[in-house]
Amino acid sequence: MPDLPTTWLGLICIALLAYVVLDGFDLGIGILFPLGRDASERDRMMNTVAPVWDGNETWLVLGGGGLFAAFPLAYSILLTAFYAPVIAMLLSLVLRGVAFEFRFRTERWQRVWDLAFSGGSTSAAFFQGVMVGAFVQGIEVSDGAYAGGWFDWLSPFSVLCGVALAAGYALLGASWLVIKTDGALHARMRSLQLPLGGAVVLLIALVSVGTLFVSAAVRERWFTLGTFWFLWVVPAGTTLLAVTFFRAVRAGREILPFVLALGLFAAAFAGFAGSLYPWMIPPGITYYEAANADKSLAFMLVGALVLLPVILAYTGYSYWVFRGKVDAHGGYH
Repeated sequence: MPDLPTTWLGLICIALLAYVVLDGFDLGIGILFPLGRDASERDRMMNTVAPVWDGNETWLVLGGGGLFAAFPLAYSILLTAFYAPVIAMLLSLVLRGVAFEFRFRTERWQRVWDLAFSGGSTSAAFFQGVMVGAFVQGIEVSDGAYAGGWFDWLSPFSVLCGVALAAGYALLGASWLVIKTDGALHARMRSLQLPLGGAVVLLIALVSVGTLFVSAAVRERWFTLGTFWFLWVVPAGTTLLAVTFFRAVRAGREILPFVLALGLFAAAFAGFAGSLYPWMIPPGITYYEAANADKSLAFMLVGALVLLPVILAYTGYSYWVFRGKVDAHGGYH
């Protein structure tokens, strides 16, 4: 039998990373939406993600559902600790989804729905980052239950993480639009890649340094001889990705900067995972302690192994069918 808790931890990490890199760029388009100079440009921005944005959010459902089923103790503690930001994030995603549909059905109120789409995307990205920051700084637990206060999730560090994630999503959004559009909109998004890339790299550095101050456990992990070399590979890789990203943008490449921006997210996620492993609720509960019974994990794993290839297949097929640039009429070429 495989190590079932570790297998499920890996599946949830894959689902969360897939959500961040896939839904991240369409949230980023929402953040950049006010930069569309007219209704036609904003239509094009939205049409670049219209065929895939619903499927991108599947990974959030998979990650949350997997956490509930495989690690119920962690789910109960995290949901209690993060009630306020989770509700704010979900309401933002609902507002964004409604605005996505309604703005195409009205002319009189289109500008209002444009603002709702942008506001929902920005606040959803921000609160996702806030929850990451609150998770890193630690959660107070007593007798297997959350023992902290209502606003423990709110701190300067968690706000910094919220801003960093929103900036990262904006970078993904701009890089996606460079691939999918042409003309003035393409040129404007390309001009944003370097400043957004610089801001993201700076914010990654600030979050990394801040993590060492807010979490003694992470600080000890990073400067322990046994893990020093492994964890410091991540900053080196991040630096290499950043330098290559800036060179690719200056060289006028289209697809490579987007791939490298995804790589920055993957590197940050690797640093996050390496810093906190094996804690499911830092700094006191490991994923083994939070895991469901092996029989339940094995039963669910069968369903996951059937479902995951299906999700990957239709996701890949959707991106293949709707490849190419989007013109002013929503067509692909």
